[in-house]
Amino acid sequence: MTKSELIDKVAKEAKIPRAAAERAINSFTDTICEALKTGDKITLTGFGTFQVSNRSARKGRNPRTGAEIDIPAVKVPKFKCGKSFKDSVQ
Repeated sequence: MTKSELIDKVAKEAKIPRAAAERAINSFTDTICEALKTGDKITLTGFGTFQVSNRSARKGRNPRTGAEIDIPAVKVPKFKCGKSFKDSVQ
């Protein structure tokens, strides 16, 4: 499902105009991104948890040349689904 299809589905299910559904979804995703940028953890009970994880710097290898390279430390977003969400998919 694409974002556009999601917006259409939300508008239909909530019986609201498509523009309002688009604003709501954009607001939701923007809020999650902003919270994760500041290091906050977002828990939606029954759905899941969004959080930022730190990957430490490490050594890697270029598969073509075999040369050792340094991979810098990064922050990555993670999502862990909740039990109700997991059970509903199975």
